[in-house]
Amino acid sequence: MNIIYMGTPDFAVPALKKLYESKHTVQAVFTQPDKPKGRKMVLTPPDVKVCAQELNIPVYQPTTFKSEEPLEIIKKYNPDVIVVAAYGKLLPKAVLESAKYGCINIHGSLLPKYRGASPIQQSVLNGDKVTGVTAMQMAEGLDTGDILTVIETKIGENETSGELFDRLSILGGELIIKTLEMLENGEIKPVKQDESKATHTSKIDKSFCPIDFTKSAEEVHNKVRGLNPWPIATAELNGKKLKIYSTKVCEKSGKAGTIISIKPLIVACGSGSVEIIELQPEGKKRMPSAAFLAGHKLNIGDSFN
Repeated sequence: MNIIYMGTPDFAVPALKKLYESKHTVQAVFTQPDKPKGRKMVLTPPDVKVCAQELNIPVYQPTTFKSEEPLEIIKKYNPDVIVVAAYGKLLPKAVLESAKYGCINIHGSLLPKYRGASPIQQSVLNGDKVTGVTAMQMAEGLDTGDILTVIETKIGENETSGELFDRLSILGGELIIKTLEMLENGEIKPVKQDESKATHTSKIDKSFCPIDFTKSAEEVHNKVRGLNPWPIATAELNGKKLKIYSTKVCEKSGKAGTIISIKPLIVACGSGSVEIIELQPEGKKRMPSAAFLAGHKLNIGDSFN
């Protein structure tokens, strides 16, 4: 098949590489415009653009699909299918219908669960045991199209969003190759999504970060996992903010938010407790809790806010 690929972040890179290495031809890549990043606001290309340029695939970065130009570019290539993965733009009907097999989206959840912007993080934040990737025939709504193929995977009890993100991106690459093969062979039977089971996710931001230790140990642990590698869960101790990178659920109990053990560092939750394994004090580097304790005198009974 001749393919136009649309994607932006690192999640979309493995699928692009898989398609490039396959019998199919990736004619062109559409991705978001370069954006300023970091303290110095250096103009930085998306991960998909970097990958496409390394593979010598033409790259297009339209700021909008409201003009005719992007559609004209697509018509010029006359693709058999448009493959989309975390592109970050809603596509108009004219684009959705511009290829023989339409647009197929690689989505990091088991649709109709977790439509929207943060399906992978939400699955970890909610303590789900299983997730997966869905290849979906794109429609005009947000992640509402018919399901073509699905692949499932278990979520590890200590797995972070970042770790799951990496695994699902690889599974997405495998799934799209399988999906295209089934399409060519006429083996796909699209399944309409059950709207009664649909759930939606919003963008994750720093308002999610503060830990509420009155929640159960499992909920606290899931928050720490779900917000790693960004934006990272936070807690305050003695008036100083700490970033909490990793924890482990413990059975010990005590007053929520109080330190009930120093070696190792364990904090009581609404039920159960969590051991803080890795953290980062303000203005310092990320470190194991043992290294933090070596430079900070804490006592049992001290309280996290």
